[in-house]
Amino acid sequence: MGLGIFNLHGKVALVTGAASGMGRATALALADHGATLLLADLNEEGLKQTQSMIHATGAKVSIQTTDTSNVALIGKLFARLDQEMGRVDFLANIAGEGILANPVDLTQDQLQTVFQNLVFGRFAMCQEAGKRMLAQGGGSIVNIGSLASNTALGRGHIAYSMAMGAVVQMTRELSTEWASKGVRVNAILPAQVMNPSLEKRIAADPSMEQKWLSGIPRGRLGNPKDIQGLMVLLASEASSWITGALIPMDGGNLAMNAGGTIGI
Repeated sequence: MGLGIFNLHGKVALVTGAASGMGRATALALADHGATLLLADLNEEGLKQTQSMIHATGAKVSIQTTDTSNVALIGKLFARLDQEMGRVDFLANIAGEGILANPVDLTQDQLQTVFQNLVFGRFAMCQEAGKRMLAQGGGSIVNIGSLASNTALGRGHIAYSMAMGAVVQMTRELSTEWASKGVRVNAILPAQVMNPSLEKRIAADPSMEQKWLSGIPRGRLGNPKDIQGLMVLLASEASSWITGALIPMDGGNLAMNAGGTIGI
């Protein structure tokens, strides 16, 4: 059976955070639909594992161990992409870590680190991809945001939520600037998706999982594979008239307007 409007053959995709979690799930889904891939992450071992999984499908994939919060390294990443692949049709802008801290204890250095990881590095990725997409007449960018961009979570999320608010506005502004040139920019806003960090938090406080579930009508936490359909849609021509969208991936959390915790 053909892939139809979801066919990604002939398209080049760059996926950050591809060593695990939603980044790995995204890379596997894009490869399954025919994309050629360049994968980036700090975790070299995890990156090689993802590459091996994609090789098994017969798809073309290269990897680059790098820090996408470092603008100089981002330039080198795109230089390699230019040399090996000559274009970029889709950017999955996933990599980036936050820091949990009580608002009265959060330091300026911590805040700067979070913005470097989640905003400045992400913008540099968009900027480099955007230059190439504008020159070639089209492309699609997806930024991973969070429900924390437009709802308050409490629990020490102040720096993370501020940064994710910036990611949302970055997405809206870039979509408006570039839409007429054929470049689409959207954001996916997950609720709690299981990953090693989340697993550690649940292990440290088992009651935390039930607190999260109390605000998710679907009745379960997210898993990385939940993002696959959305990423394929947004990478493909099936979403050619979708730009500037902020798409919740949250099991109904935002609709229920629940899940936050009042600070003390």
